[in-house]
Amino acid sequence: MNIIVFDLEWNQSPIGQAGEHPRMPFEIIEIGAVKLDEHYHIIDEFRRLIRPKLYPTLHKYIRNILNYDEKELKKTGVDFKKACTDFLRWCETDESIEVHEGVTVKVPYSFCTWGPSDLSYLQTNMDFYHMEKLPFPLRFYDIQQIYADKYSKEKTICKLEKAVEHLKIEKSRPFHAAVNDAYYTAMVLQKGHFGNIEEKFTFDIYRHPKSQEDSITEFHNKVLDHISGEFDSRSDAMEDPDLLTVKCSRCGGKTSRKIDWFQNTSGVEYAVGRCFRHGNMLASMRFKPASDSSNRVFAIKKIVPISKTRYKEVKSKHDQIEAKQREKYMNYRKKKGLK
Repeated sequence: MNIIVFDLEWNQSPIGQAGEHPRMPFEIIEIGAVKLDEHYHIIDEFRRLIRPKLYPTLHKYIRNILNYDEKELKKTGVDFKKACTDFLRWCETDESIEVHEGVTVKVPYSFCTWGPSDLSYLQTNMDFYHMEKLPFPLRFYDIQQIYADKYSKEKTICKLEKAVEHLKIEKSRPFHAAVNDAYYTAMVLQKGHFGNIEEKFTFDIYRHPKSQEDSITEFHNKVLDHISGEFDSRSDAMEDPDLLTVKCSRCGGKTSRKIDWFQNTSGVEYAVGRCFRHGNMLASMRFKPASDSSNRVFAIKKIVPISKTRYKEVKSKHDQIEAKQREKYMNYRKKKGLK
């Protein structure tokens, strides 16, 4: 696996939303990356500063954390299309593999990032300049989440610097420079004892399936990921029997429902089913707007095995929410004078 760990620095309107371009609220000003071998050792580095066009003045918060200013960007930066083209060419390798007798293809590369936002902002900037799109569906490795899954009981994500400190990685470079943050992300991957991460990928959701026929379903690392096509509304989606089905993330078989779908205070839907072979499965589902101009949505569903302790926590939360809804309903009836 050809691994590219990359990081971005970006700027935004220094006067807030009033000066924001609707198609590109965050303008990339630096691309930094490191290339790793199969043992996660760094074999090459990439860095480009980018001369901003939309927001030439740095936002005060961004200026305070960066190791350069507008003068350096103007002096040494290149335009985004050139920087991005150079980066994507650098990601490629001359290595080839034989996929069929006499047929070879270049070894593909996989992106690693600290969190999911870098890929989204990269594609936003690429679309703004009408560049060729990245492959779809796009798998990548979120090292921030992989680290949280291993080292946090609650699977809570943390800042890169905290992970570096926890793993006792030497702080030999300043943070908040893209190539340096890519370096530290690679060091977390190298020192974190995550084993083979090949099945620990996630899907980028900057682009999504348009129809249910094109929806994405993938079993990997004891996880079932499903990204649906578009629905007219959230309520329509919650009436779709296929979307509401909770399958076992290990064998793909049907489960018996233990906890019906319910929505927590942050808007995430949850349900629990039980596979007679592999135990309880927790399904979580988030909805994302399909566009800025309509009510259409698509769903991101994830199903994972859960422990008895976690099951009790989810059941308790379900019962609390159900009790509150029942109390609210009874108060309404009482107010209306109904029995």
